[in-house]
Amino acid sequence: MKNIDKIFRNNKELFDTAEPNEGHFNRFAAKLKRQKRKNHSLTSYTFLLKAASIAILVTLSFLWTYDNLIKPSPEKSGISLSEVSDEYREVEVYYKQQVNLRYGQIRNMDIFSDSIQKSMLLKELSDMDSIYTNLQDELKANPKDKRIINAMIEHYQLKVDVMNQILHQLEQIKNENLIKNKNHESNQI
Repeated sequence: MKNIDKIFRNNKELFDTAEPNEGHFNRFAAKLKRQKRKNHSLTSYTFLLKAASIAILVTLSFLWTYDNLIKPSPEKSGISLSEVSDEYREVEVYYKQQVNLRYGQIRNMDIFSDSIQKSMLLKELSDMDSIYTNLQDELKANPKDKRIINAMIEHYQLKVDVMNQILHQLEQIKNENLIKNKNHESNQI
């Protein structure tokens, strides 16, 4: 490497004979300007990306805050039987206990072939509550209307009856499966 440096230094006059092509310095200056503009546009592009991401975060934060802290919950849209009188409070508490008891019994049944069937059944039962929510809204508008109060009580009774029928059918299926298993085991012996 030292030899090459020495050769260049000693023969400097031989290498400095050629001049750059005409317009070389102009092309070089234009290339520098393009490079500078490219860096500037990249900087402004990153600034825009940062600003957009901040705007998205602020929007999502607002939506989360509204959804979890500000928006009234659907249960609060109407009024319940317990808000009408103490007598209806007792009725509502009784039926809610009965419904919750049956939900627990259905959840604990292990005869479902897969969890999808179980979740579909529980979803159908919870969908019945949309009717009750509508009745609560109507009761809020007409708090002394006996027809609405009776409809709410009948809804609870119907839901408990439906759940009792479901439990009865599930028990029958469970018993039939037990009998089949016993017969199958006795046939193998």
